[in-house]
Amino acid sequence: MAHEFLVKDIAFQAGLSIATVDRVLHGRDGVRKQTASRVHAAIRELEKQQAGVEIQGRKFGIDVIMEAPDRFTDAVRAAFESENATFLPTVFRCRFHFAESMRPQEIVQLLDRIRLRGTDGIVLKAPDVPDISAAVARLEAAGIPVVTLVTDLPNAPRTAYAGADNRAAGETAAYLIGERFAGQSATVLVTLSSSRFRGEEEREIGFRRTIRERYPSVSLVEISEGLGRDAATGALAAQALSANPAIDAVYSIGGGNRAVLAAFGAAGLRCAVFVAHDLDATNLDLLKSRQIHYVLHHDLKTDVRTAFRAIMTRKATGQPNALAAASMPSLSAVEVITPYNIPAHAG
Repeated sequence: MAHEFLVKDIAFQAGLSIATVDRVLHGRDGVRKQTASRVHAAIRELEKQQAGVEIQGRKFGIDVIMEAPDRFTDAVRAAFESENATFLPTVFRCRFHFAESMRPQEIVQLLDRIRLRGTDGIVLKAPDVPDISAAVARLEAAGIPVVTLVTDLPNAPRTAYAGADNRAAGETAAYLIGERFAGQSATVLVTLSSSRFRGEEEREIGFRRTIRERYPSVSLVEISEGLGRDAATGALAAQALSANPAIDAVYSIGGGNRAVLAAFGAAGLRCAVFVAHDLDATNLDLLKSRQIHYVLHHDLKTDVRTAFRAIMTRKATGQPNALAAASMPSLSAVEVITPYNIPAHAG
């Protein structure tokens, strides 16, 4: 197999031993088809990262681990690949571990395997549960920086958090919806992908508190555990609309927005105002077609830059939690996007 990469680099990218990769590259027997596919995929990923780039600076090999719907991980991958070029001659070689659903123990096992194998850093989106926090503590103790992305693990000794102020985002959603009804009675469907994610919980807390304090005529109905998947989220939304036909607005924290809108259509109900998060491909299409009204957006590229700088600083200083200093930004700005101010790079 023709390629320009060292066997050890392919092994790192594929998460396999050097000996296994060597067997695949030389077409030897005793290798499973799935293992060979991982090697081929690793080479393609390395080729994509290397294309048109003369690597002159330091290389960082990092792992990006996320439990999230494909539409969001696609946007995250694009942000990492885009921002990598802006750090030249320093190069971040990213290995992505994405799944729409992972049990906490599976994430813990993955984190422990990476710790034993070695990495220059981990960027992590995962549920805020004690076992995962403990795994993060083991990584940090081993000198491996962990940056939480989009949703935080505040009880874990992570190096940094890269993402938006989720509580402020929830408060902004409450303002947009509450002002729309201006003292009238209304019912809002609040959708979460899962209550296990601290970021979603922070959004919900900010939203609920602001509604309670400033818009007492607005009531809330909450659904959760659809994991942002259309089928599961749509079924939960349909049940909520059947039980509460007065619902006339949506604050979508956890996604599955096409399915939520379809549930409104099937029930013969109108959604007067729909606030969503993240300017991914699905929400961009729904916003342009006026099916949703506002998207609370923060630039993932800003978060990626924060993550890269956090890892570089931690590796340079060798000190845990090197970015606790106020000199490093930790929160990205939340923008209210309408059909009339879609960022050029998204439109």
